[in-house]
Amino acid sequence: MQSKEEVLRRVKEAKEASRVLARLSTEVKNRALTAMADLLEEKATLIKEENAKDLEYGREKGLSSALLDRLLLDDRRIRAMAQGLREVAALPDPVGEVVRMWRRPNGLQIGKLRVPLGVVAVIYESRPNVTADTAALCIKAGNAIVLRGGSEATYSNTVIASILRDAAREAGVPAQAIQLIGTTDREAVFHLLRMEEYVDLVVPRGGEGLIRFVAENSRIPVVYHYKGVCHTFVDRDVDLEMAWSIAFNAKVQRPGVCNAMETLLVHEDVARVFLPEMARRFQGAGVELRGCPKSRALVPHMKEATEEDWYAEYLDLILAVKVVVSFEEAVNHIHTYGSGHSEAIVTTNYATAMRFLQEVDAAAVYVNASTRFTDGYEFGLGAEMGISTQKLHVRGPMGLEDLTCCKFVILGQGQIRE
Repeated sequence: MQSKEEVLRRVKEAKEASRVLARLSTEVKNRALTAMADLLEEKATLIKEENAKDLEYGREKGLSSALLDRLLLDDRRIRAMAQGLREVAALPDPVGEVVRMWRRPNGLQIGKLRVPLGVVAVIYESRPNVTADTAALCIKAGNAIVLRGGSEATYSNTVIASILRDAAREAGVPAQAIQLIGTTDREAVFHLLRMEEYVDLVVPRGGEGLIRFVAENSRIPVVYHYKGVCHTFVDRDVDLEMAWSIAFNAKVQRPGVCNAMETLLVHEDVARVFLPEMARRFQGAGVELRGCPKSRALVPHMKEATEEDWYAEYLDLILAVKVVVSFEEAVNHIHTYGSGHSEAIVTTNYATAMRFLQEVDAAAVYVNASTRFTDGYEFGLGAEMGISTQKLHVRGPMGLEDLTCCKFVILGQGQIRE
């Protein structure tokens, strides 16, 4: 009961603050975002001290090295958080934009005006930088935010939210616009998902279990992706050095995130040359390979892949490998096992590249680049609320415009309908 009362109090405060936020000027919002960035950097030592408590808790729980990496906040990542806030401040304000205006034969002028959604709830795990990224986007788009992080990042999320609230208040933005639900009781999430009177959108970020729980229990519209089963297809017409570099980056650069490659598809015409060297590079980075029979014939130390491996989001230094006989087989494999997140082809054949872009159904489709770029910051959005694999109302990295909707505005001179 106590968790329900806390959640209700916070969402009510957020709803009230959202009405104030919707009226604030771009100048005030940008000033608040800049102040938040400055204070995060000023309080870097405090943030790292609190983050160390979460890391210790994570080690005690036996979190993998990849998940501990997602949890870590060092000087570089704190600076990146601050820079993300400043970049959001530098972006055009979508609120108040007239998307379209037209005149009807009866003289009515009808337009579509971009407005805030209202209150956005973000339910997330592990990555404490999400606290700053999502708060920044919501404030700039005129929305209040209700944050509910995971137990593994309690100390980090609490200190970051407190810093953001303090800076917002000093800059003229209601501190109540940034709410953090402190209780780690899972019932709190269940109660939050029932408060459609106060919350307009829910964005879950975390493991498949969390996202399914939110999607199945929410009375509020949800934007989500279940998992990131991302593929890289090495075509028969390929620059081998480029392919080795892209595949290595997509798997190794940061394996514990949703845009990391989980399955490598290789055309059989280049597999004999490509795979042994690729396997050598992966082995040097500690990547465990699980392959199909054709892959294992070329790289004998590979483990045997099972049917479950093709569906797996490892979020770790594990990679499924399959040799395919054609472009069509590669695309069919992606459609069968992919999650609609990010898919890439490495090829020197323009016609094949254009087919891949057209035929592969995913939120982000790449030609000759790593799937690791599917990210709001990398796409120039400043930050992101999350990456949606849905098709309504947003797909891919969710940025500022996706935190608004449009209302019709109608200008008349006394017209009445006959």
